[in-house]
Amino acid sequence: MALSQRLDLRQSQSLVMTPQLQQAIKLLQLSNVELAEFVDREMEQNPLLERDEGQGDGPAPDGAEAARSETREAEERAAQPELDPTRMDAAQLTGGDQLPGDEHAPLDTDYENVWTNGSLSDGSGGESFGDWSGRGGRSDFEDDEFGLEQTLTGTLGLRDHLSEQLGLEIQDPVDRLIGSALIDLVDEAGYMTGDLDDLAAQLGVDTHRVEAVLLRMQRFDPPGVFARSLRECLALQLRERNRLDPAMQALLDHLELLAARNVPALLKVCGVDSEDLSEMVGEIKALDPKPGLRFDHQVAQTVVPDILMRAAPGGGWIVELNSDTLPKVLVNTHYFARVSAKARDKGEREYLAERYNSANWLVKSLHQRAGTILKVATEIVRQQDRFFLKGVQYLKPLILRDIAEAIGMHESTVSRVTTNKFMATPRGLFELKYFFTSAIASADGEAAHSAESVRHRIKALIDGEKPDEILSDDRLVEILRGEGIDIARRTVAKYREGLRIPSSVQRRREKALGI
Repeated sequence: MALSQRLDLRQSQSLVMTPQLQQAIKLLQLSNVELAEFVDREMEQNPLLERDEGQGDGPAPDGAEAARSETREAEERAAQPELDPTRMDAAQLTGGDQLPGDEHAPLDTDYENVWTNGSLSDGSGGESFGDWSGRGGRSDFEDDEFGLEQTLTGTLGLRDHLSEQLGLEIQDPVDRLIGSALIDLVDEAGYMTGDLDDLAAQLGVDTHRVEAVLLRMQRFDPPGVFARSLRECLALQLRERNRLDPAMQALLDHLELLAARNVPALLKVCGVDSEDLSEMVGEIKALDPKPGLRFDHQVAQTVVPDILMRAAPGGGWIVELNSDTLPKVLVNTHYFARVSAKARDKGEREYLAERYNSANWLVKSLHQRAGTILKVATEIVRQQDRFFLKGVQYLKPLILRDIAEAIGMHESTVSRVTTNKFMATPRGLFELKYFFTSAIASADGEAAHSAESVRHRIKALIDGEKPDEILSDDRLVEILRGEGIDIARRTVAKYREGLRIPSSVQRRREKALGI
């Protein structure tokens, strides 16, 4: 076969992913908190971006503030359509999902992208007031070692709490050294994590002396600290309450039988009747298996909702973005014009033009992000109206395609919008992903049931069962099918295990023990 060269004309379509378009898509999957960090980084790199703080403290010299106000109004009129970018109802959600001025670059194309979320330290600082220095009869408002923040009460950690008791209870210097080493081996739950033989070898002392010091420190507060196992932790607390009798010790020696709810075996090894065993189990439940966690605790970070929802006065719902956490930025065109007029060479002018275009694109991208999130959230609220009115048992089966088709977007766009976004509703705070659940067929041929509502129904049935009428998985299937839910036994078992509900055999044993 001969090889030859030739020219062909072909037509093809391809999507060109510009950096600006990639940036706009990445913004969709950021929460408001992450978006604020991203905007702060952009403002550090772009001198033409400024935060919209509303009215300033006073007029700027040379009429600069008046010119800047006019520029802002012109920029806002040019960049924003005729709707509130942080609030929208169903009547306003009629626009497309493309960026203004970029009709040929669809934002909702299905392609892969990875966004690495960086962290940004808060560079803002506040003034702190020093103490009265006494020099010259006047106050010195400079930071020093006796600042106001030094007088605040701090939270006492577990190791500090144990060290204080060590200084009061043990006087021998060697034993104190051993005690300090033992404190270093305590984890956040209050348990010993190291080996006593290794510790004795490191300190050059006898293992029996280390064990003697450990026994003394096991009487420290909180009760149960310095335990080497759960059994020892519970025993230390029971000894503190003077309740560690032979029967209770036998129960602690067979915790695996208690975990399995094996009542006959427990009655045999403890040598007590059912009433005494029930009381003993109640005492075990009242103990703290992790006594150290009351110290060194970290405050859980509160989830900040990205979307706010409330009932409308005339019926229906109002959906809006959380403007308190939504970053507001503007392009300072006055500063751009002033600096551009003083540019000395082509490189400076190109840099300013690139920064100006980047700033404009960021403002447009933020506006587009707000509109897209509101369109998706409002459609979710519309389709899950019965859930918000009546509860989780009325949650409708929903998939990304349902929302995408209703608002004319691609599924990938809806997926990015619902990632890591939370909505505050009259029924609580929910992630947008919560409203997308699989469907379970109806036994009577009517509308399908949401998997989440079926889980809720299974939990309600088990919570309401009587001690002498424990519901097996087969019985749950019969009840659910009687209510029009076509579900298999293995599905009921899977949902029950997902809810961390034990089997009917274990629940029957728990009811017998009264736990």
